[in-house]
Amino acid sequence: MLSAIGVTSLEDLFSHLPAEVRLNRPLAIDAGKSEYEIVDYFRARGDENANGFASFLGAGVYHHYRPVLVDTVVSRGEFLTSYTPYQAEISQGTLTTIFEFQTMICQLTGMEVANASMYDGSTAVPEAAMMAMRVTGRDRILVSRTVHPEYREVLLTYAQHQGMPVAEFGYLKDAGTLDAADLESKIDSGTAAVIIQSPNFFGIVEDVRHAAEIAHKHGALLIFVFAEAVSLGLLEPPRDADIVAGELQSFAISPVYGGPFAGIIATKEKFMRQIPGRLVGETKDTRGNRAFCLTLATREQHIRREKATSNICTNQALIALMATVFMTVYGKEGLRELAQQNLSKAHYLAGKLPLRFSGPFFNEFVASANGRTPDQINAALLDKKIIGGLPLERYYPELKNTMLLCATEMSRREKLDAVAEVFAK
Repeated sequence: MLSAIGVTSLEDLFSHLPAEVRLNRPLAIDAGKSEYEIVDYFRARGDENANGFASFLGAGVYHHYRPVLVDTVVSRGEFLTSYTPYQAEISQGTLTTIFEFQTMICQLTGMEVANASMYDGSTAVPEAAMMAMRVTGRDRILVSRTVHPEYREVLLTYAQHQGMPVAEFGYLKDAGTLDAADLESKIDSGTAAVIIQSPNFFGIVEDVRHAAEIAHKHGALLIFVFAEAVSLGLLEPPRDADIVAGELQSFAISPVYGGPFAGIIATKEKFMRQIPGRLVGETKDTRGNRAFCLTLATREQHIRREKATSNICTNQALIALMATVFMTVYGKEGLRELAQQNLSKAHYLAGKLPLRFSGPFFNEFVASANGRTPDQINAALLDKKIIGGLPLERYYPELKNTMLLCATEMSRREKLDAVAEVFAK
């Protein structure tokens, strides 16, 4: 590489920099430290100027570690400034990364086809619902109340002008899982799809197979939704579902005040023609070399409006690339270990708090406020530089004086203990 650009050494490469600003020695950091520990060291130095806050707030947006390699890759000009991959002859880099993204999403979800990303998880849900309507020829949608409340609100917004009646079914008041009996009583021959989330909004793992059996018995499709992508490192892929819609924010996408994020839709191959957005496929160029191109683009700009399957006008290519780099860095075993850390830390904290539900959970759970209000607890936590949980009464009036808490690999033991101490007082 040095020879190709006409220099003889790495020092020559930086010869344009004044000698006084170049570091000619290793960094003064102890040997043997991991990337995580090194980044943590520098953040601690920065916190000496402005102390940071620990966060136990989840509810669809999660505080995970972002490998530094992610920004190194996505900041490259060919990714950061690229427009769209219409012209395959000049967009092979972008098309290749999207193809890799689709492949990894299929491995993660157990589906056979994944699109080139959606805007976010909330818009992926109604797009999946409309897809189910096209597949089944039915129009009624049943959605669990344990699906993220804001996802359900977006679904209702889409439904207003789609001729898509939406009804909800409840959850078990003790376990926090979906109420299968209520679902059975409301599903009928006009139901296009049943929508569930797992881990659900309460952080509890649902029985996907049982929900699929109920939906399929009545000729409906099952739409599986996830908001915490890290959970798929441990949980069984939702192979029993027909469509998977989810949010990849947990995969190295910063919370950044709520977006932009990257959603996905994945499905079985037999439903491929009804998937919204785009698909990138592998082909060969005129010289017989491996190449990539858009193989399915079903939006109104590409084909006649009445034939379009969605109005998704772009995909979150750059944000999806962040998730792709994340999955590449961690790999299968790394993602499993990351998920295990999340599980362990959440259960460590939950073991010290009064839990509201008995169902199995991943890294998020509902705790009772222990004789006080969630606002009082959160105020006490802020005094300890800790961002507390989400008061659930805002979305679930019946869950007054409860709060949703989340622990990830970023949660330190001393902070976990500090949260427990505030609850105990």
